[in-house]
Amino acid sequence: MADQPVLAQLHFGREDAERDVTEGLLLRGGFLPNAAYRAALGGRKMLIIGRKGSGKSAICMRLMSDAGHSGGKVLVTPDEAAGEEIRRFELQGLPGDSAKALIWRYVFAVHAARHVVAHARDTHGKKPDSVKALARFLKQNGEGPDGGGRLVERLAQGARGLQGSLSLEAFGVKANLDLAQSPSEGARAARQLEIVEQGVARALAELGCDGVVHPPLLVMVDQLEQVWSAEPDSNSMVIGLLLAAKHAAGLYGRSVRFLLFLRADIYDSLSFGEGDKFRGDELRITWAEQALRELALARARASLGPGLTEDQLWKELFPQTVGGEEITAYLFGRCLPRPRDAIQFLNVCVEKAWLEQERDRITEADVEQAGRQFSQWKLQDLASEYLVAHPFLRNLFPLFQNAGYVVTRTGLTRRFEAAAGTLHHDFPAYANVLTLSGVIDVLYGAGFLGVRRGNNVVYAGDDGLPVQPHETEFQVHPCFRAALGATRAFDLRCYEPQVVETRIVSGNFSPAASGTSSLNRDDRLLMQLTRSCHSIIAQVGRAVGVTRDVRDEITVQVNRILHEAGCIPPGAAASVGVDVDEYLLSTAHYFTTLAAQLRAGGMAETTGIGDVVGRVEEESRRLRRSAGGSYGSSGNSAGH
Repeated sequence: MADQPVLAQLHFGREDAERDVTEGLLLRGGFLPNAAYRAALGGRKMLIIGRKGSGKSAICMRLMSDAGHSGGKVLVTPDEAAGEEIRRFELQGLPGDSAKALIWRYVFAVHAARHVVAHARDTHGKKPDSVKALARFLKQNGEGPDGGGRLVERLAQGARGLQGSLSLEAFGVKANLDLAQSPSEGARAARQLEIVEQGVARALAELGCDGVVHPPLLVMVDQLEQVWSAEPDSNSMVIGLLLAAKHAAGLYGRSVRFLLFLRADIYDSLSFGEGDKFRGDELRITWAEQALRELALARARASLGPGLTEDQLWKELFPQTVGGEEITAYLFGRCLPRPRDAIQFLNVCVEKAWLEQERDRITEADVEQAGRQFSQWKLQDLASEYLVAHPFLRNLFPLFQNAGYVVTRTGLTRRFEAAAGTLHHDFPAYANVLTLSGVIDVLYGAGFLGVRRGNNVVYAGDDGLPVQPHETEFQVHPCFRAALGATRAFDLRCYEPQVVETRIVSGNFSPAASGTSSLNRDDRLLMQLTRSCHSIIAQVGRAVGVTRDVRDEITVQVNRILHEAGCIPPGAAASVGVDVDEYLLSTAHYFTTLAAQLRAGGMAETTGIGDVVGRVEEESRRLRRSAGGSYGSSGNSAGH
C-alpha cells in the first residue's frame, strides 16, 4: 500500500453515514463539525432538518459514537413494519395526530425507563422505590430492561396496552378502577400513559439526575423517510412524533433530550395547528462552498494523512483549472450543496484518473468525464428523491433537454403548454400542481431551477423566499446541465463558418492576388461587417440587466463572425473563393435569426434585451443595404 501512488490511496469516504462509520472516514477525521452538530451536541435544537444527503445521519452517527454524546443514548430508526404499526394506530375519541403522539410518547417513556433502571444500577448503586416500580412495570408489560426485541414488537406491545390496558400495578394503580370510567378509548390511553410518564419523572427526580451531574439520556429518531408515503396517516405519524417529543422534553426537563432528524421535504409538507411552536427548535442544515471545501480536505487528510495541504490537493492531485474555471469552483458549483454530492463527485474524479487510466494525478479530461457521469446520476437521484412527493418530476425534465440553461417564464410557458395534456393524463391526481406556477415552484424547491434576482441566481436553500409571480428568468442548476444537454446559456443557433478557414489561414492563395494597398469594395464591405459586429458586442456589454451567461453566449457567436472575417486577406477575398456580397447577406440573415431567437426567448425588456435585439436587427439591415440585396430579409429592409 505504501508504495502505491498517492492518488491510489486518496478516497473521500462513503456516501451514506452508516457505511462511513464502519468502513469509511466518518470517525477517522472525516467528520466536519458544523452548526447543526454543535446545536445537537449542546442541546440547543431538537429538530435537525435537511435535504437527502445533507449530513443528518452523519451527525446522528457521530453523536452515537464514543466521540459524540457522553451520556446514555438511544437511536430509533423505524423500519417499514414499525412504520406500518404507527400508521395503523388509532384511538377512539382522538384525532390521528394525537393518537400517534401517544404511541410515540410510550416509546420514549419505555426507553427512558430502561435508561433509569440501568443508570441507577450502574452509577448510583441503589434502587429507590420509584426505580423499582419502573423495573416492575417493564417486566409486567414485556418491556425487557436491556432493550431487547425489535422496535415493531415493542410498538405492537405498546399499542395493545394503550388500546386495552397496560399493567400499572407497579405504580399502585388497578386497571379496573378510575381508568374504566374514562369517557373514551383515547382518554383512557392518555391517562395510562400519564401514569407511566410520571413514574419515569419521579425516578429521575429521586436519583437527582437533572442532566448536570450526569449527562442526560439522548433519544434520537432518524430515517423516517424510509416509512413516509405522503399520505395523511404518514403525515400524522410525523406530526405525532413532533408533538410527543415536545411533550416529553417538557416533562423530563434536562434529564432526557430529544433529537429528531427530518428530511426537509417531509417537514415542509406538514400542516398542523401547533407547527409555529417548533420554530425555535428547528435548525436547517446548509452548506456553503467553503464548508464543502473544508470537508473535502478533512476527508482527503483522513485517507492520506494529516500533513496534506490544500495546495497539494487542489493544485497537485487535481488540475488547477477546468475549462478556465478554478477547480473548486468548478467542482462544488456543479454539486447540490450537500456532502453526499461532493463526496460522489470527488470520488468519481479519482476513479476516472486512477482506476480507469492509472494516472498519478487527475486531469481536466478526467474531471469533465466524471462531471458528465455525475450529472446523469444526479438527474436520476433527484427524481428518486422526490418520487413520493412529486412522482411526475422525471416527466418534467424533457422540457429542458437540448436547450439553453437560461429559461424565461415565456419560453417555459410554451414548452409546458405543449406537454400539459400528457402530464395531466399520466398524473390526474396532481392536476392542481401541474400548472405553470406549480411546476416552477416544484422545480425551484427541488433545487433543479434557480431564479434570477438582481445580478445573482438564487437556488432553494440560498434564500427562504419562494419564486415570486413577477420573476421571469430561471436557470437550470449546473449539476444537471450536462445530463440534459443544456450546456449553453441560451438556445441560440450557433454561427457556422461560411468560408474554408483552414485554406485562408494556411496562406493557400496567390500573393500576387493581394492587389494594391488601397481598399477595394470587398475590403470596405468587410470593414462594415467588422463595425457591425463591434456595435452589437458593445450593445450587449451595455445590457447589464441580461444574465452574464446569455451576454457571453451572444458575444461568442458574434466573435466567431469577427474571427472568420479577420482571416480573409485584405484585397484577396476572391482569390480564396469568398463572394463578399453573399457573405454579408448570409451574415445579415444570421443576425435576423439571432434577433428573432432573442425576442422569442421572452426575457424582460427591463434587462435591456430589447436594445440588443434592436441593434442586431439594425446591423442586419445595414449589411443588406451595403451588399445591395435582401437575401434573408425579414420584410423590413429600411434603414435608420
